[in-house]
Amino acid sequence: MTDSSTPTGEPLVRAGVYTDTLERSTGRFASFAVAFAFVSIATGIFTTYGSVLKSSGPLGIWTWPIVIVGQLAVALLLGALAARIPVTGYAYQWVSRLANPVLGWITGWISFTFLAIVSVAVDYTVAATVVPALFDFTGTALTSFLITAGVLVLQGLLVGLSTKWTERVNNFAVTAELVCMVALVVLLFIVGVIAHKLSMGNLFSRGDIPAEGYWSFGTATSVGPWMLGFLLGAFTIVGFESAANLAEETKRPEIVVPRAMWQAVLASGVLGFLFLLVVTAAVNDPSALAESGTPIADVIKDILGSFVGTALLVLVAIAIFACGLVIVMSGVRLVWAMSRDQRFPGWQALHKVSPRTKTPLNATIAVTTISAVILGLFSTSTDALFILFSAATLLPAIIYAITVALYIATRRRLPASGGFSLGRWEIPIIVVAVVWLVFALSLFRDASFAQPWLYVAVMVGIGAVYLGYLLATRGTKGLKMPELRSIDAELDLVGAHHHQQG
Repeated sequence: MTDSSTPTGEPLVRAGVYTDTLERSTGRFASFAVAFAFVSIATGIFTTYGSVLKSSGPLGIWTWPIVIVGQLAVALLLGALAARIPVTGYAYQWVSRLANPVLGWITGWISFTFLAIVSVAVDYTVAATVVPALFDFTGTALTSFLITAGVLVLQGLLVGLSTKWTERVNNFAVTAELVCMVALVVLLFIVGVIAHKLSMGNLFSRGDIPAEGYWSFGTATSVGPWMLGFLLGAFTIVGFESAANLAEETKRPEIVVPRAMWQAVLASGVLGFLFLLVVTAAVNDPSALAESGTPIADVIKDILGSFVGTALLVLVAIAIFACGLVIVMSGVRLVWAMSRDQRFPGWQALHKVSPRTKTPLNATIAVTTISAVILGLFSTSTDALFILFSAATLLPAIIYAITVALYIATRRRLPASGGFSLGRWEIPIIVVAVVWLVFALSLFRDASFAQPWLYVAVMVGIGAVYLGYLLATRGTKGLKMPELRSIDAELDLVGAHHHQQG
């Protein structure tokens, strides 16, 4: 383990270099698997499909391709940043250098707020919907709390004890999810055609949603029925930038990380839409299905039988566990990165890398504990799942908007990158990303998102108090970041220094 100062004794931030380093062992597939697992189409579709049927009817699935185009544009822009600033801490690191350390800290805190709650949201899905369906019992607030807590602790143990084993588990889960999702699409289509159980009319049905005002944008405090369907994709296709949060552990991150990000969005988008099309065509009664707690599993069981339906639930459980695992790992890396810069509460302990496990063990314990506290706060709520997922959809949209806005403002003075460049496509991609993000943020004006906004406000308030403390005790100069140049070169220089000392 290294100390948080340079060989000359200067604090790492003032010296402009990082000396706390993790093992650089993550390869191409592992990087892609991290991004794909966070997105996790099995998790997202399984969790939100029923609510889309309720709000938008089957026709709501046609919002999915638009979300993919928008999020792909965002992924490409963030990939361009990841190639130029390949440092653990992703949005926190990027914004700190593109704008200033204060805005960077705020973005980092919002990112932490997102990761802390989305890990709970994802794990809560296993407890509230998957496990009761698998073992045929009616879940309660207490069983959901206990199962979620158990899953969260297991993920924390894996992340804290071994990055290599965390990646192995995730690689297996992602491979299983890819193979099984492709197999399900093919099987559902073939069996559905043979059994005459596919209805193309479903794909263009509103279900029980009235025709009047169906396509409207809504009012100042409400969103039109079809527009609410965008939340299916907006919740699912997020977190692809988690690959950038392992930049300092990735081999050739300037090439590997951007590719992992856009490939994860594209693969998730295409496979997810094919799955949505075939499942929706196979729905027998959309109105009745909307009331089910496990609508996707119900369709699978109807078409392929109970054995395959149960197998799907096992697949979904594995995918959700991997998704939560990657989120915990990403949250740990962010807390560690901010602590390394001496600007996260308790940084004195949280910046350390365990010499035994070669992981940020203290940061892992802290992130797992904080998520457990959030779980406790929400565990008695009857609509906990909606509140958690709504907050977990709102927060990344805010983070993406801040980062993309700063990319646009600073793109002409960014350091060159030999690993990834948008070239002449940069302007069209920026236009698509901006239009999409403005629209996505407008969805959260709906009155149903009042509680998620309250959660965001509370967490931002807590962050503001600590930021005020940092500014009062250090001033803005005390929050200085390493300069905006090739950070990877700095890390290599530090590595070479340690090699010479060894």
